[in-house]
Amino acid sequence: MDPDRIRRALVSVYDKTGVLELCRLLAAQRVEILSSGGTARLLEEHGIPLTRVADYTGMPEMLDGRIKTLHPRIHAGILAVRSNARHMEDLRGAGIEPIDLVVVNLYPFEQTAAIEGVAPAEAVEMIDIGGPTLVRAAAKNFAHVGVVVRPEDYPPVADELRRSGGLSLDTRRRLAGAAFRHTAAYDGSIHGYLERLAATDGTGGDAPPFPPALRLEFVKLQDLRYGENPHQRAAFYREPLLGGASVASAVQLQGKELSFNNILDFDAALALVADFAEGACAIIKHGNPCGTALGPEPRVAFERALDCDPESAFGGVIAFNRRIDGRAAEVVAEQFYEGLIAPEFDAEARAVLAKKKGLRLLACGPLGDARRSGCDLRRIAGGLLAQDWDGPDAGIRDGPTVTQRKPADEEWAALAFAWTVVRHVKSNAIVLARRDRTVGIGAGQMSRVDSVRLAIDKARSPLDGAALASDAFFPFRDGIDLAADAGVRAIVQPGGSIRDAEVVAAADERGLAMVCTGRRHFRH
Repeated sequence: MDPDRIRRALVSVYDKTGVLELCRLLAAQRVEILSSGGTARLLEEHGIPLTRVADYTGMPEMLDGRIKTLHPRIHAGILAVRSNARHMEDLRGAGIEPIDLVVVNLYPFEQTAAIEGVAPAEAVEMIDIGGPTLVRAAAKNFAHVGVVVRPEDYPPVADELRRSGGLSLDTRRRLAGAAFRHTAAYDGSIHGYLERLAATDGTGGDAPPFPPALRLEFVKLQDLRYGENPHQRAAFYREPLLGGASVASAVQLQGKELSFNNILDFDAALALVADFAEGACAIIKHGNPCGTALGPEPRVAFERALDCDPESAFGGVIAFNRRIDGRAAEVVAEQFYEGLIAPEFDAEARAVLAKKKGLRLLACGPLGDARRSGCDLRRIAGGLLAQDWDGPDAGIRDGPTVTQRKPADEEWAALAFAWTVVRHVKSNAIVLARRDRTVGIGAGQMSRVDSVRLAIDKARSPLDGAALASDAFFPFRDGIDLAADAGVRAIVQPGGSIRDAEVVAAADERGLAMVCTGRRHFRH
């Protein structure tokens, strides 16, 4: 007997994508098909010959379909080692035929559990038992049995079947690895759901985000040319059940292949503009904004953002939170940028930007549902750090004004804008702003006063009446004096320094208004 030849296949799938085409090929090659439930009905409706599992085993489906394939005639046929004489004798004695191919995918537990408000009983009913058992049995016996769990594997499997009537050992081994990866991810999603359910007494509400063991499952989108530097290898992965607007779910409309650094900058830019309800534009370079602004239309927002630091903006990436039209596209096309990301691009914008063939365009869809799921994860040597994502504050007016002078309405607006932007700047971070645009940004300095100095030096226009946001407290009054000398009139910062009294006194002495939010926004 040729061990690679497929004579009998068990086909039972929840996701029916591509299964008809595969089973037509199996039938054409005179492979006996065993099937059950909805898969069997579908194949019968399309005239594909098969044997029902219940007829093959002599045991009808029971317990509302919970028991279908859990039977020795099925599992002995899958698990028998063909080169083991005793195994084959056991099969013959029991009248059991070998099963050479198992095509199975599983109930959509993770998708069901992710539905808002789904009842635990409904989610639990989507825990597949027979399917994983079939998959694991076939994958264990890959020396003799092929197992296919993903519809995207049907075409290459079908091609090999056409050529040889069977599957090579290398193919079976590869498919077995994919199968065990599939069941591991499936069990991980169930484990995570039940752990969250237990933590919330079965109510399904908010649960502690940090389980005793963290199991990650991401799907590779693409290999990248290289990582942060040309000597580093890299790839881009996405979350399996990704929802909402993101770089990972965006559609690339044109331009060069995304690089590792492009992806990081696009993500930072999208996160920043998603924080604004008004029309906004952010220009990002090396992970930091070099300009952010609001505007009644994308063109205006872009021009205001660009004016903050046009020199640094060269070669950056740009994000908008509104649809891009031809007018915005025309001003963007005047200079070199790595790429743009926006909810969508109209036909005129596409035509204008198509002339910039290397320019990457990403359409991410509406930002109303932009959100970051799970935890913020960072690798270190020998471990992994996990934390909540740093989300926006409810509003700076909730924080006390600690100076004698309170901000005027125009200053409140500028402080709110600056406080939104500073959360997206790497620490130590200082943002100088008007109510609708940044005018100077100091990022990543080792001392806060140097960040103040850098933000002032970067400003291209007078700072009289500007607002300043600091991502953490001022440890000394030197930053306050420097800002006041430049024309800053209002400051928002978390507070919390042992020298807060000295800092507030400096602000009062210089006639500044200062708001302390009580919430720090370091970004390392």
